[in-house]
Amino acid sequence: MSRELRTRGSNPLARADATSVLRHYTIRSVAPPCRQQSSTAVKNLFDHAREQLVEKEQPLAARMRPRTLDEYVGQEHILAPGRLLRRAIQADRVSSLIFYDPPGTGKTTLASVIANTTRSHFESLNAVLSGVKDVRAVTEAAQKRRGEFGRRTILFVDEVHRWNKAQQDALLPWVENGTVVLIGATTENPYFTVNRALVSRSRIFQLKPLEEKHLKDMAARTLADPERGYGQLQVELAPNALEHLVDVANGDARALLNALELAVETTDPDKAGIHHISMAVAEESIQRRAVLYDKEGDYHFDTISAFIKSLRGSDPDAALYWMAKMVYAGEDPRFLFRRMLIFCGEDVGLADPNALTVVTAAAQAFDRVGLPEGRYHLGMATLYLSTCPKSNSVMGFFDALETVNKEREGEVPNHLRDASRDKEGFGHGEGYLYPHAYRDHWVAQQYLPNSLQGKVFYKPGDIGYEADIAEQVQRRREAQLAAALDRGGGGAPPEILTTSPKDDQLDHWLARAISGVGEQLARIRDGVFESARLQRHSLVLDLAADSGLMTWEALRQTPEGGVYALAIDERAAKALTEQAEALPELRQPVILAGPRDALPQLLAEADAGQIRFDAIIGRNALTRVGARATMLAMFADLLRPDARIALAESVPRETQRLYALLPENALPPELAERLQRAEEAIYEQADDSMVNWTADDLAAWATQAGFIDCQVSVREFCSQQTVSNRLLDLWFQTSQTGGRPSYATRLSDLLEPEAIRTVEQAYRAHLAGKTVSWASTTALLEASKPGEAEESGTT
Repeated sequence: MSRELRTRGSNPLARADATSVLRHYTIRSVAPPCRQQSSTAVKNLFDHAREQLVEKEQPLAARMRPRTLDEYVGQEHILAPGRLLRRAIQADRVSSLIFYDPPGTGKTTLASVIANTTRSHFESLNAVLSGVKDVRAVTEAAQKRRGEFGRRTILFVDEVHRWNKAQQDALLPWVENGTVVLIGATTENPYFTVNRALVSRSRIFQLKPLEEKHLKDMAARTLADPERGYGQLQVELAPNALEHLVDVANGDARALLNALELAVETTDPDKAGIHHISMAVAEESIQRRAVLYDKEGDYHFDTISAFIKSLRGSDPDAALYWMAKMVYAGEDPRFLFRRMLIFCGEDVGLADPNALTVVTAAAQAFDRVGLPEGRYHLGMATLYLSTCPKSNSVMGFFDALETVNKEREGEVPNHLRDASRDKEGFGHGEGYLYPHAYRDHWVAQQYLPNSLQGKVFYKPGDIGYEADIAEQVQRRREAQLAAALDRGGGGAPPEILTTSPKDDQLDHWLARAISGVGEQLARIRDGVFESARLQRHSLVLDLAADSGLMTWEALRQTPEGGVYALAIDERAAKALTEQAEALPELRQPVILAGPRDALPQLLAEADAGQIRFDAIIGRNALTRVGARATMLAMFADLLRPDARIALAESVPRETQRLYALLPENALPPELAERLQRAEEAIYEQADDSMVNWTADDLAAWATQAGFIDCQVSVREFCSQQTVSNRLLDLWFQTSQTGGRPSYATRLSDLLEPEAIRTVEQAYRAHLAGKTVSWASTTALLEASKPGEAEESGTT
């Protein structure tokens, strides 16, 4: 190097050049760390710029993805305040979960919310792009992290149903020993697409398509957000354009945001800089409704199940609707004919031997004609099997197709869903009435979706055999609609949206906790829960938890929900708390102690002031209350719209009369008659609201408090009661107990002291230590809080 520099030294330019080379060489030779640091800084700078560019160019649906629980829209049945999943996320106590729902309802978003909330290490895999090698890399790092830092790892696997059995098995041991907590997301029924062992170790939450109010709220947020949405632009979205986007999106948030993005990005602003999104622009942005259907998955089996059950139930409208859905979604018509041919032998048989001939001919005609004209023959076979007439009313099938194309998609009612795989978990098929078990092989129940009740697709004509069946079809249609509108009758049972791993130890504990009640109390408890109609994810308030009669049964029926239990005094609350300690922390009820009229304050002190319950239950919750309508109104304020209240109240006016317990000759006739009049007068006093009310009064108070569909049923009981000396002392004491006059004090209004002493002597002589038959009456109140539309006066 030095020799080369000397030979070039005569040239000044060369010297300067050499100096710069030497300087550059010196810097490189003595300071390599600086160069490395500078290179890293430049690299990080480019990475940061690239990340910003990627983030900026993300689709609108990705940019607007909620980051916190407060931003998350919809799924109140699992994420409303007080729900099990929300409490677990907020407490960072998430266990293995599987989210199951249609596309665009928030599975991945909910996982990202958990990632933003948890203190655990969060890993994410997509089952389409990853395999066993990736699982091993995650689990090895999780083992090291857990051993060195005591930090657990949450692994989110999107599209988990895409993994085969071997890939899912590779994850199983690490989930089982707690190395990783699995959060899986799937659009397929996890009961037959996810490893049974993983399912049994996970809580399953079924998400629902978003409602219109959720999608409208999301659109408003997007247009107002200047950072991630279009808040920096002036966008005017016409009301009818918004309605169209929301309607065709069909509960899919991603579809709505994609359409909104296309509408805004392709619409030039006017001179004032405003982007006008009209109905025409909205229609161009989103044109065809997506129908949820897969030929091998849950939607396929649920829909074909509904189709067959509608045929069996002789409901042509429902049968046309479900077949229209399958044809619209691309189901093979030969599969439909095959199922109808099976149906001919299984459900029609010799009742109409011509059915098999008609369906076979229709199938052969379809093979010759093909689609689209072959849909006439599909419709003809369906109508024949659902009513067994020969008819040209096949155009009803195309009315059903038009409904599928234009109307918001209706879900399969829960009782019509296929129950062969997930009845225990989701309750699919629960409440289905088997028509063959009823007279004339028919029973009124709901077959059409809730949103299409009253819709008529099949209109029988007045020619030939149809003239004979027209009246029968109309009468059955009327009965079907009446059954669907009757909330307590043949309407669709509520769908179970969540399920948990079976816990035998917990089930046995709860069984022991609720099995110690007497037969009478058990019947009262069962009546209350029958009226409450709880779901597994319901949030329940028990107003009379002192004995735990309702509390433990509520816990058993709501494994993914929650129970708040009100005990009247601290001693009862302490006893409940000690019993509940045997349960896992997240399954324990929230126990409140205090009077019922202080409930709002007690809930606020428990950080539950904003919680609204799905059901309120209780026994004798109104016994010692004067203004019962006011108390019921307070209970109504604690309920969500459409929620229910179920109370069992003893009716003092119909209780056992003590004079009836005495033998016939225990008192002189004249005194016995006076005693009877005096005791009956106790329950007729107009100024004593504690004892003078009836079951009809209970319904009136509930209506006055704002409840609807108020029903009161009266149940009479006869139990065995031992009349102890202690009980006799309470009856005939002269002082008041708990602010209430004794039996003897009440009698003194019509009987003199000497007569009361004679009555007492007779009671003690004939009843002390004896076991007698004791009659009692319980009024069971069930009512609903009005829904949001009913409260606002709209329909």
